[in-house]
Amino acid sequence: MVQLSSNLLYIAFILYLIATFFFAGSIKIRKDKEEKKTNRWSFIGIVITLIGFASQVGYFITRWIAGGHAPVSNLFEFTTFFGMMLVAAFIIIYFIYKTSVLGVFTLPVALLVIAYASMFPRDITPLIPALQSDWLHIHVTTAAAGEAILAISFAAGLIYLIKFVDQTKSSKRTFWLEATLFGLIATLGFILVSTSFSLSDYESKFNWVDKRGQEAEAVYHMPALIGPHQYETLTDGSFQPLAEVPALINAMKLNTFIWSVLAGIILYLLIRLIFRKRVAALLQPLVRKIDLNLVDEIGYRSVLIGFPIFTLGALIFAMIWAQMAWTRFWGWDPKEVWALVTFLFYAAFLHLRLSKGWHGEKSAWLAVIGFVIIMFNLVAVNLIIAGLHSYA
Repeated sequence: MVQLSSNLLYIAFILYLIATFFFAGSIKIRKDKEEKKTNRWSFIGIVITLIGFASQVGYFITRWIAGGHAPVSNLFEFTTFFGMMLVAAFIIIYFIYKTSVLGVFTLPVALLVIAYASMFPRDITPLIPALQSDWLHIHVTTAAAGEAILAISFAAGLIYLIKFVDQTKSSKRTFWLEATLFGLIATLGFILVSTSFSLSDYESKFNWVDKRGQEAEAVYHMPALIGPHQYETLTDGSFQPLAEVPALINAMKLNTFIWSVLAGIILYLLIRLIFRKRVAALLQPLVRKIDLNLVDEIGYRSVLIGFPIFTLGALIFAMIWAQMAWTRFWGWDPKEVWALVTFLFYAAFLHLRLSKGWHGEKSAWLAVIGFVIIMFNLVAVNLIIAGLHSYA
């Protein structure tokens, strides 16, 4: 059953990738071609997406059966569920607006999310006592669904900015747009680096002192640029860390994060060297015919729907479960703090749009910043900062 589940996820990944090319093909068709042909490419793209989504739902169901609980209890499971909800949100938006270009930007984000998840341990393990509750299904799935719908606003905002921002001259706008695209490239760098060292079976062990003052062992699967607190190297001939960090910080995962950024920088520089232009400028032909008012509306409606769902799952349901599991509604755990930051940001987003008239470019920038906050919560808070949610 576990193998079947993995195969279904792999099939979904491949189908999403193929669908992305079909959506891109529908945009590239020349104006003098008949409209039906454009529709045919988009139709094939959405059909393949639907089949891929069905395959990923099959992965979710079979893994649930194999593990005996909803597969959202660790970072691999939560992130793949987040990717599945992202595709589900795209499918719904596509049938409402029939915008092919949204698939060109949303599906690659879903692919990066799923590939990112696959870099973490995929073993099915028994739930710890704190997670043995129906609130696991309610809180986590609702929070992930809300974040996925909010991620659609990011795709729409990115499309808006790629078309709107003038790439012929350097400015603050071009810099920050390029920085956003670099973040996606760095995610790809993480996948490539993790895969490379995994294939080479790299391993390096250290003794270190944790935050309770007890000795522990850390096993690195990438060369240790950052070592754990008061470390002692156990593996002969391994790369010696350049620095160590306090016990509060997960040194091993911070090390992975640094490798990802370095790989992202190398990939980005290669793209710039080969094509001699910014990444945003490379993507502009894909959005040349897009209606800016349409993508602005898509981004706004995504926030309008995703915000209350996220609030319900990540805050209200989370506080109810926290009271049941830890006998307090709120404890300023890093995950709780960033859920609150996300809530406040999107509340401000809606306020600025409805009361101050922040439409168009301003709204698009807010959508991009919001997604950065969501990904910081998913990546940095989970990987680097220790807390009650560190079991993820």
